[in-house]
Amino acid sequence: MSFAVWVSLLAACVVISLTPGAGAINTMSNALAQGWRRSVWGVIGQQVALVVHLVIVAAGVGLLVASSPLLFNLIRYAGAAYLVYLGVRLILVRTDAAERDDAELEGIPESAWSMARRGFWVNLLNPKAIVFFLAFMPQFIRLDQPQFPQYAIFLATCISVDVIVMWGVFATAARQFRRATRTPRGRKALNSTFGSLFIAVAALLVFVH
Repeated sequence: MSFAVWVSLLAACVVISLTPGAGAINTMSNALAQGWRRSVWGVIGQQVALVVHLVIVAAGVGLLVASSPLLFNLIRYAGAAYLVYLGVRLILVRTDAAERDDAELEGIPESAWSMARRGFWVNLLNPKAIVFFLAFMPQFIRLDQPQFPQYAIFLATCISVDVIVMWGVFATAARQFRRATRTPRGRKALNSTFGSLFIAVAALLVFVH
């Protein structure tokens, strides 16, 4: 991969990562609930899903998903259902100070595994990501050159940019609202907001083709 092609890839990855979606919402929600540093576990989970997407496309399975309406819709509806589940669960989180002690008011720490697992499923259950990479990846992979180094550079660039954008931009932006989580009313408002955003993204996944 030439330097000029890599710069084009880098620019494309930045634009793609900065586009708000379920991953960005999940990252901001984690940063508000668990803090900026711990939100990285959700970002890591999202990157593992990204690796799976790229492997699927590189192996040719992505073409099967793209060409099979049934398989595509099964994954699409499963992803939407999962986002709705996350949204409803977030909206229904109890924040009544009268029923929580001081330690709980500071937020119950979620395990790193739980955050990573949720990030993984949020990204994985998005068939449009597979279709997108199916159309996007061939623009930067030369078939007349060794494949493995090109895929390695492609993967490393996509993951590096996404981690920087998710953790450095979206999670950092969420820190501005951290003060609101100090009160039950503030936590309830933010939980409802991000829960509604998850449901809105689910609706887009189902109804926007």
